[in-house]
Amino acid sequence: MKRVVITGIGIWSCLGTDIKTVEEALRQGKSGIQIEPIRLDYGYQSALTGVVEQPKLKGLIDRRLRTGLSEEAAYAFMASKQAFDMAGISQDYLDANECGVIFGNDSSAKPVIEGHQILMEKHDTQLMGSGYIFQSMNSTVNMNLSTIFHLRGVNFTVSAACASGSHSIGLGYMMIKQGLQDLVLVGGAQETNYYSMASFDALGTFSKRMDEPTKASRPFDRDRDGLVPSGGAAALVLEDYDHAVARGATILAEVVGYGFSSNGGGISQPSDVGCEIAIKRALADAGITADDIDYINAHATSTHQGDMNEAMALDRLFRGKKALISSTKGMTGHECWMAGASEVVYSLLMMHGNFVAPNINLENRDEYSEPLNLATETIETEVNTVLSNSFGFGGTNSALVIRKA
Repeated sequence: MKRVVITGIGIWSCLGTDIKTVEEALRQGKSGIQIEPIRLDYGYQSALTGVVEQPKLKGLIDRRLRTGLSEEAAYAFMASKQAFDMAGISQDYLDANECGVIFGNDSSAKPVIEGHQILMEKHDTQLMGSGYIFQSMNSTVNMNLSTIFHLRGVNFTVSAACASGSHSIGLGYMMIKQGLQDLVLVGGAQETNYYSMASFDALGTFSKRMDEPTKASRPFDRDRDGLVPSGGAAALVLEDYDHAVARGATILAEVVGYGFSSNGGGISQPSDVGCEIAIKRALADAGITADDIDYINAHATSTHQGDMNEAMALDRLFRGKKALISSTKGMTGHECWMAGASEVVYSLLMMHGNFVAPNINLENRDEYSEPLNLATETIETEVNTVLSNSFGFGGTNSALVIRKA
């Protein structure tokens, strides 16, 4: 089996749009949550959201290509460009060598709604233009990235709810480990427009703490009242170890374990047993035990059921162990389809910055998180081995183990 390493990362999130800014935000425990009043006008119960800067693509991408680029694909392009740059991979290199792309994405609401609005007004499909088909498909991200960067390897989307980004890394890891690819761009992307999250708001899953936006996302806190939607994109360059060494790449970390499971229960019901199975599989795949983990980036979204079930699983597996635990969603909100990828990027920034970011807004632990070794403030420490958890609707669970190079 091949070894799988990470040679580049990129991020476009509510914490910032470059690695340095995002690392500083994580270190400071800075929130990216704000109020977007148009959500209330549209009919939302909550106007809270992670506010993400819109990319300026003119001059970076040809106008014809921009036509088919969805919002989340634009975020993914910016993150992927950063990742390729860090990995030292030029367009000339991509033109001469095979590179795959596997991205996590599970919606593209804006172009569907805008196209519908045009038809309702004009009653003529020809007035929709050619771009909406490429913007509206769930595969909008990888189809655009493969076209823009001329990628000729494996090419597909992972649609697995809030575990999409994590599973994309896991599948890229498996492709390389089995010798099917030498180089794969992986990641996750999430649109942030107000159309995209209305159905979530309808379920009453969002925090309504609008008088204190930066305190609204409260993973593991007894007084949490729901999650905060967010988004953007994160990208990672995965590479066969020998391939990376041969081209003189700087190796950031190694992906050593991937675990997965399905709860097999209610469509929106989390499971502590499902969490535990995925984590155990990731640890077994990595050939390590709970004692070897230095930091756990918890999925914890700031919902009672989700946080509770994950806390129960973490308590059984890591009670009395050294691993520090935090959910960066206190700062970012829930980045949904991108979260599993962005949280690996956040963990890598902690790994190379020798710190653990805090689980902010944790003022009163609930009974399930009480035993956990939660980092309530930034902790300066060496981080060599990380576990990153991601769980989603439909009972999909993913866990990744990353080791410092």
